[in-house]
Amino acid sequence: MKLTSLLLIIAQLDSSMYTKIDTVMNNSIFSFSYNNIRIITLIELLAITICTLLLLYSIHNLIYRSKRLANGKKYSINNLARYIIITIAVLWGLNTVGLNIKMLLAGSAALLVGVGLGLQNLFSDFISGIILLIDNSIKVGDIIDVDGLVCQVQDINLRTTLVLTRDDKYILLPNTKLTKNQVINWTHTSETSRFQIDIGVSYDSDIPTVMRIMKEVVEVESGVEKSPIPFVRFNDYGDSALNFSVYFWCPSVFRVENIKSNIRVKLFKAFHEAGINIPFPQRVIHLKKEASSKN
Repeated sequence: MKLTSLLLIIAQLDSSMYTKIDTVMNNSIFSFSYNNIRIITLIELLAITICTLLLLYSIHNLIYRSKRLANGKKYSINNLARYIIITIAVLWGLNTVGLNIKMLLAGSAALLVGVGLGLQNLFSDFISGIILLIDNSIKVGDIIDVDGLVCQVQDINLRTTLVLTRDDKYILLPNTKLTKNQVINWTHTSETSRFQIDIGVSYDSDIPTVMRIMKEVVEVESGVEKSPIPFVRFNDYGDSALNFSVYFWCPSVFRVENIKSNIRVKLFKAFHEAGINIPFPQRVIHLKKEASSKN
């Protein structure tokens, strides 16, 4: 009998406590547009924020721990997932505070059309940014050539792409510039690319000696790949010189101009020691003296 009475008292206390907690949680803090913001609403928003941050952190760690994906692909997948999760969290939060998302989108449809007509380039950049993140044609770390501008991709955002030029200058390129124009991606499938150095020698030079010197100089240069093996090609008979090119592969694509400069210096020195001349353009001018007119 006493146990039953005790249980009834505890139940009444619990019921009274739950009622008080429910009253406090549903207490309105402020209101706007017929929507009341209660304490429980703030707690729900806090829970959404914490869950979103934990999910972003977990996905980031999961992606970057993968050994099957390249760094550029990891960056693209992580950014794309981050944008999707944040968008869902924002819509969920707006729905939590009482905003009808469907009514909001329907009411702003006309406004979006008007804004879209005035901001076509901006929306085009956003779509291009999503395309770049999805198809992985251009990734962070890639060396690209955009209209003669050689640069390294540092960051891909929804509207712009941050690149670093060989002059160590950072440039923000609109994403449409990378999707509409012709872009050369030097490192799309491999971090090593082929380069060449052109040079002309005088017509009295020994061709086998020239080709041997060019190949030997390039082969011993640091930064040049041993495989594939560098090779020399006799290109053409020029106006003032015999034109040759030496081809080599180099992994330092972004700073290859420094390596090419070193090779040119060593080639000039090697040719000078071998008595091979590098001619300058020559032109022969014939002057014709006209006969003086008879009086």
